[in-house]
Amino acid sequence: MKSNILDGKLVAKSIETNVRNRVLEYEENYNDNITLATIIIGNNKASKTYIKMKLKACQRVGIQTREYYLPEFTTEGLISLIQMLNEDSEINGILLQHPLPKNIDEQKCFDTISPLKDVDGLNSHSFGKMSFKETDFGAATPTGIINILDFYNIKLEGQKACVIGRSQILGKPMALMLLNKDATVTICHSKTQNLENEVKSADIVIAAVGKPEFIKKSWLKEGAIVIDAGYNLVNGKSVGDVENPNGIASFYTPIPGGVGPVTVATLLENTVKSAENQKALIQTKIKQYIKEEIK
Repeated sequence: MKSNILDGKLVAKSIETNVRNRVLEYEENYNDNITLATIIIGNNKASKTYIKMKLKACQRVGIQTREYYLPEFTTEGLISLIQMLNEDSEINGILLQHPLPKNIDEQKCFDTISPLKDVDGLNSHSFGKMSFKETDFGAATPTGIINILDFYNIKLEGQKACVIGRSQILGKPMALMLLNKDATVTICHSKTQNLENEVKSADIVIAAVGKPEFIKKSWLKEGAIVIDAGYNLVNGKSVGDVENPNGIASFYTPIPGGVGPVTVATLLENTVKSAENQKALIQTKIKQYIKEEIK
């Protein structure tokens, strides 16, 4: 079988072009910049690499950044910083890079981020809105995966999807997004029995387990669509969570160059949306104030 590559770099370029145009329009309309605040705590090398990629992407599309590098911090200190950024009118989006050190209450900190500025879509408010199919910021990686599937016009309605992984930042929101697209979804995890059979029956497989080549090529149904959200270094080589599916999958994301670039581009898109929403809210409040004064 011929396998087609879902080129994440191509999708990301399309999103970034749209974002750049919206940034220019925003600057022209409001004589203002769009600014993303990034927070990284600790010395996790992978986190620093990811932040560096995101900052470069912001530069490409004209989004300003304000960076906070904190070697050590407490939950209380981080909440205070986030609250300060929530109230700062110059900040349009807040990105709290995960994972956080074990001494910090991760979800409590994510939930402190204002829903208007939660561009990574990781607080409880954003997750709850998504469960009701209401527009809000979806978690960047799952939203990026949906962007890839939409770009390549891959049908989700009625398809059987298997999501392997149940994290709050990927597996769970991914399953919700697929349900919102009318797919039939199975979530698999470390306690799932007969994982191979679950994978074998799926039309769409989305892997997010963080284990190199954990999902074997032989488990895949012929013609399945494979989205590999894993990124692992093995002997200096980049590999995903799925053994290379070339020859059995109809479509698949490569490692690297698949989900990663689109995740970053989706974060940029969410940041612009956040800035636009904030300006729209201000204009609505002004109109209401004028209306009340006229009365």
